[in-house]
Amino acid sequence: MTAVAIPTGETGGGTHRFPADKPLRLDSGALLTPLEIGYKTYGVLNADKSNAVLVCHALTGDQHAASVHPVTGKPGWWDRVIGRGLPLDPERYFIISTNVVGGCMGSTGPGSIDPTTGKPYALTFPMITIADMVRAQAMLVEALGIETLFAVVGGSMGGMQVLQWAADYPDRLYSAICIAAAARHSAQNIAFHEVGRQAIMADPDWRGGSYQVEGVRPEKGLAVARMAAHITYLSETALQRKFGRELQRDGLSWGFDADFQVESYLRHQGASFVDRFDANSYLYITRALDYFDLAGNHGGVLAEAFRRARAVRFCVLSFSSDWLYSTAESRDIVRALNAAGCRASFAEIETDKGHDAFFLDEPALDSALRGFLDSNAEKRGLA
Repeated sequence: MTAVAIPTGETGGGTHRFPADKPLRLDSGALLTPLEIGYKTYGVLNADKSNAVLVCHALTGDQHAASVHPVTGKPGWWDRVIGRGLPLDPERYFIISTNVVGGCMGSTGPGSIDPTTGKPYALTFPMITIADMVRAQAMLVEALGIETLFAVVGGSMGGMQVLQWAADYPDRLYSAICIAAAARHSAQNIAFHEVGRQAIMADPDWRGGSYQVEGVRPEKGLAVARMAAHITYLSETALQRKFGRELQRDGLSWGFDADFQVESYLRHQGASFVDRFDANSYLYITRALDYFDLAGNHGGVLAEAFRRARAVRFCVLSFSSDWLYSTAESRDIVRALNAAGCRASFAEIETDKGHDAFFLDEPALDSALRGFLDSNAEKRGLA
């Protein structure tokens, strides 16, 4: 496998292209080649390559976890966790953040050019799974010359990737942190995603997925999909506290303008999302989430997925107001880890901020992350 040059500065990365003889083997049976992985790194890999941490992003994230986003100009989605003096300190760790396969920020996805046609894959792109995303990450980690990751960390879909890493590559992990995730997608989760997909496909500019070739974008459909999904990331308490029934202006419009502040907020979320995300990527990644069922490949017994991960140190965190991936689902994961003989710590963080609390200022989360990482770094001998 072609080796990747290790960055010697604070920030590195780019796009790694794997040669044709190193295709990504997908769960669907398809081979994806050429494979490209967009990634960022923060910090420096130490001499024995024992300080590498893989950060896995959620559904609408990408590799720009702690650096300015090149499209939006906004700060990284986890710059409150990654940085000097923060739980993931680049002076101690070599942090890797990748764009998942199927994404739209440098990794091969439906918007990439199909070498057999010279056109974007669009809907000819093969279906992907969370396991496929992890398999691609493992290929990159191997290309970086890293045999064992000190930690794999992620929230939401990122947490699902963490669990998949533990199931598929336990011998390549020292520790794992799963935040606000579940071991499978529920019927309710699937239902919300289907609403979003149908909104995209109902947009006349979707053009059967071939909008790139025709020079248009299904912006309205993608914006509605984002609006619907964003509601699930918040709690009712947080929405009420932030917006209540406050009006956007004096008096009612007596029409269908955004009368309420919460309406304006959702419209803004939708409009800003279409500038940085690809509609077909949204279809494929939400489908990968729907397909996720870690126990399904282990006879329906979740503990069996973790039988080989007994040497991995686990931390599972949930939020009390998260109704997308509830605390009950995190407890199911912890029970399965215990049944498999794994070492697992668990904490439910009291907050009214909902699922998105792991992106927000939440001191209890910072404390839990720092405590777990510091404790295991000492055991690992990381100065």
